[in-house]
Amino acid sequence: MNLDELREALSGIDAQLVELVARRQALSEQVAAVKRATGRPTRDFAREREVILKGRDAAARAHVSPDLVESLLRLLIESSLTTQERARVAAQAQGSGKRALVIGGRGKMGSWFADFLASQGFRVAIADPAGADPTFDFIPDWRADPLEQDLIVLATPLGVTAGLLRELAERAPRGVIFDIGSLKTPLRTGLDALIRAGCRATSIHPMFGPDTGLLSGRHVIFIDLGNEDALREAQALFAPTMAERVVMTLDEHDRLIAYVLGLSHALNIAFFTALAESGEAAPRLARLSSTTFDAQLDVASRVAVESPDLYFEIQSLNDYGGESLRALHAAVEKLIAAVATGDSTGFAAMMDRGRAYFDVRAASRAG
Repeated sequence: MNLDELREALSGIDAQLVELVARRQALSEQVAAVKRATGRPTRDFAREREVILKGRDAAARAHVSPDLVESLLRLLIESSLTTQERARVAAQAQGSGKRALVIGGRGKMGSWFADFLASQGFRVAIADPAGADPTFDFIPDWRADPLEQDLIVLATPLGVTAGLLRELAERAPRGVIFDIGSLKTPLRTGLDALIRAGCRATSIHPMFGPDTGLLSGRHVIFIDLGNEDALREAQALFAPTMAERVVMTLDEHDRLIAYVLGLSHALNIAFFTALAESGEAAPRLARLSSTTFDAQLDVASRVAVESPDLYFEIQSLNDYGGESLRALHAAVEKLIAAVATGDSTGFAAMMDRGRAYFDVRAASRAG
């Protein structure tokens, strides 16, 4: 066979692979229906392990890389789970016969929530200065709307959300109200106003981005503002998914987010700033690679393209933000001091403490 014939044969195999994936997806939808009918959970870790181990064994017998086959199977499993999760969300129809308004529904997370609520049977309307989305109803000015929806979601920039919450409090709509802000202490006055007005209000923080399909392994944080009805209804929206639902207080949320988001963002910003300002080394560094360096570059490159305004808000508007930045500063100073003074014992102690932390974290997650 010549090169063209070989390429044509490969294309034929690729087409067969696509057909097999499509057949697998169709079977996944049937599996989802059976699981719903029998009350079984969407995710079965024992079954996933069995599939992967069988795949690795088959790969070894066929003289194919077991790692390659495992990576392929994991992608297929995630795709299957995504299909099953969406089917379960649609089947439970939390919003059947209900209406929802997403203020800021043309933004990235606003669009995610509009799609998510529509998949549950809500009739979704959006209000956004960016204009209409033909997929949903459009309300040019929500302030002129009677606000009779069953659910109102604020997916607006953090800097304006508190004011919008106060405006909603003045109207006291009957529906459940929640924001999806990444910080909560800047919203305290607006959230307090809703509660004082007798509104069914809570606050949530989806710990994932707008490109997320499968919610397994993802967390959604719910802030308990004292209204059990609102908290229960907000959690019910995610009950059909595999997301981990965590309830906490407003202050507890922001103290933890100072580390989960603030610290991780700051570390990556410092990393790519150091690289960008490395002078003559910068162009040579661009051509070098290592396992750890590439992994850090991958994370940092994704941080670099995010919104500077949003990331600055996360650092500057959090009442507890200085705590994590001071911890990062102290850790860097300790590292510099250990290296400068030849303190190998202190250096090793830092690494030992890190290993111990990750051991405890892994044990906690496994439990």
